[in-house]
Amino acid sequence: MANNDRTKGIKDLRPAYHQEGAEEAQRERACIERIKNRPDRPRTYFVATMGCQMNARDSEKLTGILESIGARPVAEEEADIVIYNTCCVRENAEQRVYGRLGYLKSFKQKRPGMKIVLCGCMMQENTVIEKLKKSYPQVDLIFGTYNIYKFPELMEAMLDSPDQIIDLWQEQKDIVEDLPSIRKYPFKASVNIMYGCNNFCTYCIVPYVRGRERSREPENIVAEIEALVKSGVKEVQLLGQNVNSYGRGLDHPITFAQLLEKVNAIEGLERIRFISSHPKDLSQELIDAMGRLDKVCPQFHLPLQSGSDRLLRLMNRHYTKDQYLDEVRRLKEAVPGISITTDIIVGFPTETRADFEETLDVVRKVRFDGAFTFIYSPRVGTPAASMQQVPPEESKKNFQELLDVLEEIGTENMKKWKGQTVSVLAEEVSKNDSRMLSGRTVENHLVHFTAPQCLIGQTVDVVIDQTTAFYMIGHLRDEVAE
Repeated sequence: MANNDRTKGIKDLRPAYHQEGAEEAQRERACIERIKNRPDRPRTYFVATMGCQMNARDSEKLTGILESIGARPVAEEEADIVIYNTCCVRENAEQRVYGRLGYLKSFKQKRPGMKIVLCGCMMQENTVIEKLKKSYPQVDLIFGTYNIYKFPELMEAMLDSPDQIIDLWQEQKDIVEDLPSIRKYPFKASVNIMYGCNNFCTYCIVPYVRGRERSREPENIVAEIEALVKSGVKEVQLLGQNVNSYGRGLDHPITFAQLLEKVNAIEGLERIRFISSHPKDLSQELIDAMGRLDKVCPQFHLPLQSGSDRLLRLMNRHYTKDQYLDEVRRLKEAVPGISITTDIIVGFPTETRADFEETLDVVRKVRFDGAFTFIYSPRVGTPAASMQQVPPEESKKNFQELLDVLEEIGTENMKKWKGQTVSVLAEEVSKNDSRMLSGRTVENHLVHFTAPQCLIGQTVDVVIDQTTAFYMIGHLRDEVAE
């Protein structure tokens, strides 16, 4: 979809697709060089990420491109170009975007040269695009999830045209990774191993906006990580909507466990994490690999969504409560002390108190170390949106009860670490106390500890002095606690 001839021309100039899109990457890099020499190029930028780790990785690419043309980050109101990388999983994320657009309108009226860009999952929804075209003319450029690597060409078109440019693709056949990227941390990085999802859970819009599963070749993934390690990266997180199904569509299929073997062998890499896993595809091969590979962190994110078999069927999840509990049992047997985290939806259509009690039962049996919890939000175009909805007051009441149970369990789980020495990758200065650093254990527990800033990026031993449901406080092992 496009609303001017120049944007249509950009789409028509796509070359033949091939592995990793080397020619596409070269084309976009040449475009970056052209923009860099333009007097009207953006000198400042602001990028807001609204969504999952996949969105965050996309924002690193957008930021890298902007830095490559010589732009620097500033506050939202002061930026020459403002980018909202959007999410459509929940309605409140979409409303936040509309709110920010309304907020920016007056700033753009005072500074007509300001450019406003929207991209990400929300842009793949037809109803959203129609609303933006009708009510938000202040938006200069709109593109989606399939052509994010085209941002340099689209930015050039935006600078050349006064019209609103909309460039949306309905599928992606190319994977282009060799473009500039700015990571938040120099010592840890996220690496895409696949895109899209084939599961079509009835509540989820992701397969419609991210497309079907497409795996990267393992050699390209390993080469990227090797380059990251040479640049100082110690920890990588492998990203996919369902990493358990990695490799199935490749010409030479490979399992996710086999990929982990290859990544684990990379010299100099210290930690490997991954997200996200679907319970229906969790293999014993992967569980065994978790127990065997020394660099794979003892942490597993295994979305539950509901403990009710009836709701799991309505959700199209393809596993039962007992199957889920058996997978957790096998993970804990293979990896003693493993941290298990999850996703849980409260208020899914037709959920009864009995259904919710089944979810609480799983929570109490598994004793999750963390959970992303959500009140169900209908998404237009998904099967669940047309099902009988649960009264909001009932969902809110159950949601709060779930949070209380999770906090109680989290508090108990964390108590075992008091007095223990843990290995922490120091990430940044604590947001609450400049005398402290914050970092993560291999189990992904958050730790705040007193230490000099020169240790950021280093792995240090920390003695835990205090614990809460959500984080721990400690001191360096070689120092005396106050």
